[in-house]
Amino acid sequence: MNLPHYERIALVLQGGGALGAYQAGVYQGLNEAGIMPNHISGISIGALNTAIIAGNAPEDRVEKLHQFWETICQPNLGMSMLPFFEQGLFNMHDWFKIGLGNMYGLSAIFDGQNGFYKPRIPPPAMVGHGTPEQASYYDTSALKHTLEKFCDLDRINSNKCDIHVSVGAVNVRTGNFVYFDNECHELRAEHFMASGALPPAFAPVEIDGDYYWDGGIVSNTPLTYVLGAKPSRDTLVFQVDLWSARGHVPQNMEQVNDRQKEIQYSSRTRMLTDYWKQVQEMRHAIGKLLELVPPEKLPENGSLAKIKELADKRKYNVIQLIYRDRPYERHNKDYQFGLASMKDHWQSGLMDIRQTLDKPEFLAMPENDIGFVSHDVHREEVYVPKGVKAK
Repeated sequence: MNLPHYERIALVLQGGGALGAYQAGVYQGLNEAGIMPNHISGISIGALNTAIIAGNAPEDRVEKLHQFWETICQPNLGMSMLPFFEQGLFNMHDWFKIGLGNMYGLSAIFDGQNGFYKPRIPPPAMVGHGTPEQASYYDTSALKHTLEKFCDLDRINSNKCDIHVSVGAVNVRTGNFVYFDNECHELRAEHFMASGALPPAFAPVEIDGDYYWDGGIVSNTPLTYVLGAKPSRDTLVFQVDLWSARGHVPQNMEQVNDRQKEIQYSSRTRMLTDYWKQVQEMRHAIGKLLELVPPEKLPENGSLAKIKELADKRKYNVIQLIYRDRPYERHNKDYQFGLASMKDHWQSGLMDIRQTLDKPEFLAMPENDIGFVSHDVHREEVYVPKGVKAK
């Protein structure tokens, strides 16, 4: 696929547990179209997908994603259904989908997931003294081996990696949000695990003497980190969200639980695009102002350098892909890891990105006054931030 000359093509992956297979489907569609992101940033399950993609050669990435998801979508100890039998039930009726979802949700709670996590036996103490590594309901030590099996961490940290990698986490001691970035850190399995260490289910991960939890506690999307990256460049962003900020008013307690998680973990992507529209509008205004001032009138001090740094006439295109709930999905959609539902999420992401890429105008370089535009195929129209006229 022929793209305009974007210097940065970014894939931004939100957290959302089992729904993360949707992101794998999106990546498969990008790979099919020959679109190779050179910056991937993730949080929580998005960080794990980031590790698998960046830690493999381009021709191996989709297959390794399949292997990773097929591994963690098996029970930790218990027996799972034969895949063809499970898929047959899943395809029969929504009631079977609900039943399978409840079954695998309970399995995730009481048994854990193969190569991912297992319940602590005995359970963690509620009071008294212990260690940070034991302060959780589940043990995720198996995830380290799984990541090291399916991705080459040395590749991520070497010149062979053609991808700028960044994953978000929260410092438990300070409460500060941090990004582990392969341009300034040597990334290990622990960095990706830390990004997905959601309490109280998972324990904080120790890195260089500090402990880190899931970045979704503070922000469930790295969009701001990517758009604010320096140096500024013409950027195309594929923002893949697993939770929708928009939804229905709940009518029972199960729906309350589901809606609460949607609001808590959604990226509020359109709110962020409005914010970045304002930032970019200011940057363009500063750039135009500098063009109007004769060079001899510009101040010869440090403030000029700061003003020039703020000026930015680069162009930004954010393409939003937001997972849409199925009618049969319930509050456990983010932690029921059945193979059939995983494949359904994967296929949903693949179909959404194919539908998006069928609209070449979505990929065009922004031509409005501020050089910023966003698209969402599910809205069936170009989304231009408030106060900006589309061209």
